[in-house]
Amino acid sequence: MKKIASIIFAAMLGASFVSTAAFASPEKGQRIYQKKLKKVCGFNGAKFAAKHTQDEWEEIHDAGKFEDEIQKLCPKYKKGYLKKSQLENVYDFAYEYASDSGNVPSC
Repeated sequence: MKKIASIIFAAMLGASFVSTAAFASPEKGQRIYQKKLKKVCGFNGAKFAAKHTQDEWEEIHDAGKFEDEIQKLCPKYKKGYLKKSQLENVYDFAYEYASDSGNVPSC
């Protein structure tokens, strides 16, 4: 019984470290936008995120067309410029600060 409890505790502890690192974040997405996309797009992150509502961003992302949408909004953007993890963070940023969110980014 003691061995099972130790295994369960170790698994829960390990999962807590993995789960926090696995999620994308709007803050990281904002930094990535500022460093890598602002020049390419020609406008700030607030304007980028406000191009769509949260539902629209979610629909684009779920359809697997988020990078295509970046390319559409930012014609100088080349597919593959951002890694998948960076795209997830930028998506979280766009969703968090979408036109209907009421949030305004500081970039």
